[in-house]
Amino acid sequence: MDKSLNNSEKSLEIDSILSRAEGMREKSLYQQSLKLFKEALKRLKKTGDFEGIYHCSLASGDLYRMTGKFDFAVKSYAYAIEAARKFGSPIEVADAKVGLGLSFRAQGKWREAAKLIGESRKIYMKKGDTHGIAFTLWADAGASRIEGDIIGALKSFRESHKIFKSMKDSQGIGYCLCGVGGASRMAGRFRDSLKYYSAANRLFASTRDRFGKAYSYCGIGNAYRMLGDYKNAFTYFAKATRLYKKMGDKVSYAYTLWGLATAYKMVGIHKKAHHYFREAMEFFKMTRDPRGLIYCELGFGEISLLEGRKGTARRFFSAALKRSKEYDFALERCHAETLISFMNETPSSGGATRGSSERSNHTCYDRLGLKLRFQSLPLNIP
Repeated sequence: MDKSLNNSEKSLEIDSILSRAEGMREKSLYQQSLKLFKEALKRLKKTGDFEGIYHCSLASGDLYRMTGKFDFAVKSYAYAIEAARKFGSPIEVADAKVGLGLSFRAQGKWREAAKLIGESRKIYMKKGDTHGIAFTLWADAGASRIEGDIIGALKSFRESHKIFKSMKDSQGIGYCLCGVGGASRMAGRFRDSLKYYSAANRLFASTRDRFGKAYSYCGIGNAYRMLGDYKNAFTYFAKATRLYKKMGDKVSYAYTLWGLATAYKMVGIHKKAHHYFREAMEFFKMTRDPRGLIYCELGFGEISLLEGRKGTARRFFSAALKRSKEYDFALERCHAETLISFMNETPSSGGATRGSSERSNHTCYDRLGLKLRFQSLPLNIP
């Protein structure tokens, strides 16, 4: 009797910890939530409750991923997969595999990500899990976007959006709208980008999704930047920054800093641009995000070129090109090759040029089916 009572008390304690952890996660308080899930997991490991272990491991993986600790996320998801297999649940295995794929995707490993996401989709289709199918379409669209298949990404985001809409899943709808907004920006459809991000922001505001609001604020800021409306761009980047700082997010915040740096570069305030590129680069190093590093290298290189330091610019552009080839990032490779072309035509004193750089690099973007056109320095990279 005493043993049974003791086990019951322990179970209630774990339930209380999990309840608080979920509450913190819903409020986007990621660090506090992660601490509680880890405490619950530690206790659950002593009970042999594989379903509980799975739940905590999956949640920990999600939180590690949200805070940019991708190596820890990979370990947590792998542990979740192992636990799910022990209590024989294919759907739970698929859920954890998607998380693992998203972690690989964030580290530039889009092939590994696509493979895991595809394996999960097959399970969801076999089991008739509509939500799972929609989620894997969204996840796969993100992998396509990193690969440089922007047209494919747009198609998958729209397919996912259609399913989430039929389910009246507001969160899924919102993140698909953000996905379409981001891919539209990369495709050169800047007004479309603003439209989709603004729609997502209204939705996230109505559901009080703090991360969604921050994410869409950043997207709106970038859309205004591409449209040349820097006043609004700075306003929305500031809104995103405030929320990301409160949440402790390092992944999306790093891209907000990059967008802010690029906006300052475009208006000729190089000192501030350099500062924010440096800050973003530190976060990208911390999260081991190769795409982020490439964008910062291109930013540093372009500032150097605009200031007449061609040798320094060449080193940054060469590093970015090498990294984009290493990870097979098609779009980032186009950006690097475009800037190198401009550099080869730019006088040593710096300044903007037109001509064959403009013509030759249209071909690179045309091959990807994108409407991007760069006529002179500085380049407003999307």
